[in-house]
Amino acid sequence: MTSRLRKQFDSEIVPHMMDKFSYKSIMQAPKIDKIVLNMGVGDAVTNAKNLDEAVSELALISGQKPLVTKAKKSIAGFRLREGMSIGAKVTLRGERMYDFLDKLINVSLPRVRDFHGVSPKAFDGRGNYTLGVREQLIFPEIDYDDVNRVRGLDIVIVTTANTDEESHELLAQFGMPFAR
Repeated sequence: MTSRLRKQFDSEIVPHMMDKFSYKSIMQAPKIDKIVLNMGVGDAVTNAKNLDEAVSELALISGQKPLVTKAKKSIAGFRLREGMSIGAKVTLRGERMYDFLDKLINVSLPRVRDFHGVSPKAFDGRGNYTLGVREQLIFPEIDYDDVNRVRGLDIVIVTTANTDEESHELLAQFGMPFAR
């Protein structure tokens, strides 16, 4: 079963993008390639239980098992050794990616306190968008009573767009609430 956003992309967004940017082929229209969720857990150095909680929360949010990320090099100031587990990440593609984006735009972002839209300046120059979430409680899967520490996460939306303008238009068509 294809998700609501995938159907909307095929039927409405691609024709709109072709008109606006005058592409000659449907294949030139940008699309979302993947969504990467990253949760850095700096306090996992002293307490490994914190990392397990972060991994389970990320699994609930994304619907798939996260990859535990390890330190690339030792940093004495942070009491960090090379190879220590310091975070978790998930790469979403296909149907799960569209389902997550739908949930993010329509359910999670409106639950952020004092929310006035996401920054339109968070594009990287190559058509990718990065969004920081301060607390994992905005996601409906996370139960407030089960959380012992509020953690944030990074959400990177990787698109096939060549410019930030194309990427901005693509995400705006999906319903991403950009601030004015």
